[in-house]
Amino acid sequence: MTAYRAPSWLAALAETVPTIGGERFSRFLPPPEGGRRQSAVLMLFAPGPQNPAETTVVITERAHDMRSHAGQPAFPGGGTEDGDARPADTALREAWEEVGLEPGGVRILGELPTLHIPVSGYDVTPVLGWWREPQPGELWAKEPAEVARVVRPSVDWLVDPAHRFVVRHPSGFVGPAWDVDGLLVWGFTAGLLDRVLDFAGIAPEWDRSDVRPLPF
Repeated sequence: MTAYRAPSWLAALAETVPTIGGERFSRFLPPPEGGRRQSAVLMLFAPGPQNPAETTVVITERAHDMRSHAGQPAFPGGGTEDGDARPADTALREAWEEVGLEPGGVRILGELPTLHIPVSGYDVTPVLGWWREPQPGELWAKEPAEVARVVRPSVDWLVDPAHRFVVRHPSGFVGPAWDVDGLLVWGFTAGLLDRVLDFAGIAPEWDRSDVRPLPF
């Protein structure tokens, strides 16, 4: 199977990540006593399925009948279980369960600072990965109770200012967003992706005055 080299910007970001404090990713950091549960998500960058020369990122649409965050965007991931020695173990296990990702083809590049999600009370460690040996076939909604579908936007498309805007939640939350094949990518997932692209130095300036109400 062909092994693909990570793009230079991603390799450089992996070296920089240990120097970036959690406050630069989010204003919500784990409380001193820790959150309700430890968890991890996999920010998986990968060669494009049609064009391996382009870089994509794996995002899931959560099942629409879930009790929380139904229909919302997410990176593959979930709560830490016994036997998960580190966040990467949690992220890879969950990605296998949710979208059928073979963990052996993934190169773990590092862990971002652990962040806190007030709505769920979870402490979440984002794990940065490169899919160096993509398996035959596509990722899919292997666990339909949790995942409705998988989308793979290209990084070039994501950083294009024409595709970027801001959403406003009735609660007052304001944050970056994208419309990816009809999936509104916003909230924790979009904020994390926005920060990573900025820290990688590949995202040009875009119009943050384009603020749209969050549809319900």
